[in-house]
Amino acid sequence: MGEVEAKGEGVRIPAGLGRRMERMAEIMATLRAPSGCPWDLEQTPEKLARHLLEEAYESVDAIEMGDWAHLEEELGDLLLQIVFQSRIAEEHGRFDLSDVVDGITEKLERRHPHIFGDVEASTAEQVSINWDRIKRDEEGEEEGMKMPVGLPAVMSALKIQGSAARDGFDWADGADVFVELEKEIEELKITRGGPREEVMRELGDVLFTVVNLSRHLGLDPEQALLGTCREFVRRYAFMEKEAGRQDTDFASLSLEEKERLWQEAKGQRHEGEER
Repeated sequence: MGEVEAKGEGVRIPAGLGRRMERMAEIMATLRAPSGCPWDLEQTPEKLARHLLEEAYESVDAIEMGDWAHLEEELGDLLLQIVFQSRIAEEHGRFDLSDVVDGITEKLERRHPHIFGDVEASTAEQVSINWDRIKRDEEGEEEGMKMPVGLPAVMSALKIQGSAARDGFDWADGADVFVELEKEIEELKITRGGPREEVMRELGDVLFTVVNLSRHLGLDPEQALLGTCREFVRRYAFMEKEAGRQDTDFASLSLEEKERLWQEAKGQRHEGEER
């Protein structure tokens, strides 16, 4: 990290940050110039959308793994996608990188009136309520819940439930959610084998309740599920490796033999944790 510059009382930013951002914008403009990189010239916002999503997910993965060196790299890749999209937009006279920066800067100031204005908000919940109110006023939205746009299902459920909870529509205690989950699972069992649409609806209720439970436990359901996915992959890879070490085709093993390897994989992780 370079030197830092003081900007206001108690606020410090990296020295030369503005010039570094300008240099990045210059490089992108050069790559997109008529004599620039053929690959970069072929890109469109639609073609780059997938990369934008991938870099965002890879950044999240680095955060959850606690890999800070990797996170630095991934955030750079994510920033590249923002600069890339902004450059293409500038070429078509839509907006440029300065507009993007100005827009989010002004939004941060508007939506933090307790910092940059005379509004009082002493808790994170109050800040969130103010943010939602200001957002609705700015966008001319009517009061009322709406389906989140563009979010994965788990994140949508979490956002919807959080909004309802702020309005006081929520389970009083996490124990009540366990009871509700058991009820939803029983309803799923009853409908299993019935019409596909009905089973799908009951399965959705179970998943929605699991997200609600995670919220009451103070846990992020996305992180919890990703952690389980990683652990499953680790154990499965261990099983395949052990089968190969024994010159055995893993797929041809009986279910009992696979279960034995699975238990070994679980034990191997536990031993590592104890160390």
